[in-house]
Amino acid sequence: MKKSTIWIAVIFILLAALFIKVGFGKSSDKDKKKEGKEKAQKKVTAYIVKPSLLVTEISVSGSLLAYDEVELKNEVAGRVVMINLPEGKSVKKGTLLVKLFDEDLQSTLKKQEAQLAIQQQIYKRQSELLKVNGISQNDYDQTGLQLNSLKTLIRKTEIRAPFDGVIGLRAVSVGAIVTPSTLMTTIRTDNKIKLDFSVPEKYSSVIHSGMKVDFSMNNADNKYNATVIATEKGIDTATRNLKVRAMVNSHSTELISGAYANVTLRLGENKNALLIPSNSLIPQEESKTVIVARNGKAHFVVVKTGTRQPTNIEITDGIQVGDTIITSGLQFLKEDSKLYYSIVTDKL
Repeated sequence: MKKSTIWIAVIFILLAALFIKVGFGKSSDKDKKKEGKEKAQKKVTAYIVKPSLLVTEISVSGSLLAYDEVELKNEVAGRVVMINLPEGKSVKKGTLLVKLFDEDLQSTLKKQEAQLAIQQQIYKRQSELLKVNGISQNDYDQTGLQLNSLKTLIRKTEIRAPFDGVIGLRAVSVGAIVTPSTLMTTIRTDNKIKLDFSVPEKYSSVIHSGMKVDFSMNNADNKYNATVIATEKGIDTATRNLKVRAMVNSHSTELISGAYANVTLRLGENKNALLIPSNSLIPQEESKTVIVARNGKAHFVVVKTGTRQPTNIEITDGIQVGDTIITSGLQFLKEDSKLYYSIVTDKL
């Protein structure tokens, strides 16, 4: 009886020892798995902050315009009797382009031309009389006024080139009856091109005369440059933009009045900017933070940002040169979390 009791006790002790060993083994395995998982979660990459060159640029849309461009219309109605509108050709300032005429006007004009010669003689004689007080000042002025009126009537039957330029497409033919609203053609300068564009209000203070800008045409790789000559000196209240005008320095057949342009403005550069990868920034409701590695632990630091680039962002406050910024695994980290990191690059 005693012998069987002893065997039962021994078997019970062995079973108890076995259960205890198995229990501790499972617990140890769980602890190891937990530790391994925690370690894997905190294996991150980092970037060491250093001074970098930051060029501040903005891109806006613009339009090319001829430096001078007008629609040619006459001041009075009449019939076109002569046209000198060489389409696509250059003309000099003062060149007679269109002459208006009809029978009534021709008759009147001939009379006025005859009267003009008479009035010129009277005017000359009265000028001599005026010197010796032979006529009154009023009579002298009246004759001069009549002479000027005749010249004005004659001038209104002609259209002359207002400046050196290129004639556009002709819209009238000889014999056409035109009115002051009839478009004859256009004339525009071809040796001077200006570039008009607008910049957001916040950049208005840095735009000034003499500033260089670069631009390219739509769907083109060629780069051109221009120099700012003036601004509107007032913000558009509807768009909150400042209108800017620049003179194009480049010459190309691609530069055509009315064409669209992609304008790039270089607003400044900072050789000591603190740039970090954009994916290391943690946006929050009222602030932005980054995770800085200090003494092997994670620390959340509130920062202020500046210029944003496609892959980088400028930090203006909160970090300094030499800080190690965590760039991956941000969602797994908490304040004072132990870090296992590697530096992926020392350049942006």
